[in-house]
Amino acid sequence: MFGNGIRGWIIDWKWKWALDCCDGGAWDNSEESLQDVAENEIESNWDQVVDNFDNMEIKPELLRGIYAYGFERPSAIQQRAIVPVVKGHDVIAQAQSGTGKTATFSISILQQIDLNLKGTQALILAPTRELAQQIQKVVIALGDYMNVECHACVGGTNVREDMAKLQEGVQVVVGTPGRVFDMINRRALRTDNIKMFCLDEADEMLSRGFKDQIYEVFQLLPQDIQVVLLSATMPADVLEVTKKFMRDPVRILVKRDELTLEGIKQFYIAVEKEEWKLDTLCDLYETVTITQAVIFCNTRRKVDWLTEKMHAREFTVSAMHGDMEQKQREVLMKEFRSGSSRVLITTDLLARGIDVQQVSLVINYDLPTNRENYIHRIGRGGRFGRKGVAINFVTTDDVRMLRDIEQFYNTQIDEMPLNVADLI
Repeated sequence: MFGNGIRGWIIDWKWKWALDCCDGGAWDNSEESLQDVAENEIESNWDQVVDNFDNMEIKPELLRGIYAYGFERPSAIQQRAIVPVVKGHDVIAQAQSGTGKTATFSISILQQIDLNLKGTQALILAPTRELAQQIQKVVIALGDYMNVECHACVGGTNVREDMAKLQEGVQVVVGTPGRVFDMINRRALRTDNIKMFCLDEADEMLSRGFKDQIYEVFQLLPQDIQVVLLSATMPADVLEVTKKFMRDPVRILVKRDELTLEGIKQFYIAVEKEEWKLDTLCDLYETVTITQAVIFCNTRRKVDWLTEKMHAREFTVSAMHGDMEQKQREVLMKEFRSGSSRVLITTDLLARGIDVQQVSLVINYDLPTNRENYIHRIGRGGRFGRKGVAINFVTTDDVRMLRDIEQFYNTQIDEMPLNVADLI
């Protein structure tokens, strides 16, 4: 199928030996990580499940918006988390990417909004501009019959326009920490009426250097605010926040070995040397373009380099990373969502929460540098139970990380079969 191009199939005995040896015991795992300790100490403390939106006592106009959006019945996290949030509890909800976390807190917020009050009543923070803007779209779509005002407050946009929009009065603000903190300091975003604070992708937010900004925002919010944290993983940083800022929270957690998404087939291609990855990708290109694909690299420089190399070989690809202007990023996402762009090369900027319906193939050109990001990356495919394929390019140096990911998520990553196109 690929001709003789994929050098990855030539796996010498050393490579095989390395794979066989690295079964979790080939290097020292004697010290449990802080995260492992933390995860072993927390348990769910809420067991109520409501498996129908009609039974959640939701406002009729919101219910209409939910069904118009295309939801028929709640996902597992929605069945468990919407009711306690609506009841006013502080909630920590852990669920894997692609299972409806955004709609969980969006529905909960919309249910509690006072439509007669023009002031900001709910604040949602997200780690990237794209995710914040996507959340805004979900809130507006679900609240279509409620005439709710929701504003995305993100960097890279005009500060004066932001301030003017906020001063007109919006009920829900979703944004990135830096711009939101700036708007509060400028008194454009009034916090007096905010009764709900939601932190989406909390693990990412608290590990990316946003921690101080988030703490500062917390301090400026009303004392009796309801706090909702959503996260695919629960590292120690997240738990620290829950102790400091949450009152007797409801915990809805999935076990770590349930985190790998059902329906996503995971494979590796052994490429032995870094230099062979490019040829391997070119050989895969026809397979890749059967559908839409996202290719992940670990650095912005690598994204630019790979895009340039693919263009030089006359392959059509797009690239996106955090160094790009906001307008350019928006255009690229629009093209990719519409399907006019089919292969997107990116960094972990895109790894969380970006829902592009048609993506069913993810390629890790580089394995992620931390285990948590693996789940977010492969979650681009197979969202809401759809089928997907993840292909990992693995050099000899990556074997340990591959085995670590397998062990951590209690999953199996097999060698890629020749008929991979049939699986996509």
